[in-house]
Amino acid sequence: MSVAVRVIPCLDVKDGRVVKGVNFQGLRDAGDPVELARRYDAQGADEITFLDVSASSEGRATMMEVVSATAEQVFVPLTVGGGVRSADDVARLLRAGADKVGINTAAIARPELLSEVAERFGNQVIVLSVDARRCPDGVSTPSGYEVTTHGGTRSTGIDAIEWAVRAAELGAGEILLNSMDADGVTGGFDLEMLDDVRRAVRVPLIASGGAGKPEDFAAAADHGADAVLAASVFHYGTMTIGQAKDALRAAGHPVR
Repeated sequence: MSVAVRVIPCLDVKDGRVVKGVNFQGLRDAGDPVELARRYDAQGADEITFLDVSASSEGRATMMEVVSATAEQVFVPLTVGGGVRSADDVARLLRAGADKVGINTAAIARPELLSEVAERFGNQVIVLSVDARRCPDGVSTPSGYEVTTHGGTRSTGIDAIEWAVRAAELGAGEILLNSMDADGVTGGFDLEMLDDVRRAVRVPLIASGGAGKPEDFAAAADHGADAVLAASVFHYGTMTIGQAKDALRAAGHPVR
């Protein structure tokens, strides 16, 4: 039996508050990550991802409280990313109740971080986030894709596919492929990029960036995504997690 395709809502959290508006009906507090995570759990989310966009150490400490409160009330796997720079950061998040930890910029600066975390906790806890785009003028890589940082604003010149392959070898258990070309445009996931990365890596691949309608989730799974992640379409009520799963099911993909 093939493994179910996972549907994952992502919440950006700053200083303990959700920063992108979420307009569920009947929310007491649209900025409370714990309440929103509970709501997504009830809708049938397979996992929930928190991205900590706090700039301060106080914000990071608040995030630990959010993670532990969520883990007490929500029983789907929780991935937390943002500002993870060391194996000790990972240890703190896992102790607080995270199941997996997203790593991005710190691994670009020091790839051996992936090996250190995998050796201590197992590669199943590492989700490597790759913010990739097609190379702009003046940048050239073998695959035609480059890794960016700082929300897609900063070029690294690193080949995105080579980086995904190397990261998996170093210990990344999953790769969150975030297409900066498709991000926020809601025109559908970047299927071409997904195909190219899927051919190169064997670890589970999470597609992110561009979801606009339920059929987009099925298309990503058709192109090899093991999981699909989205933010605004769920937050703004454009569609529910149930509708995304219905579309996956209709296209012949197993869902939970």
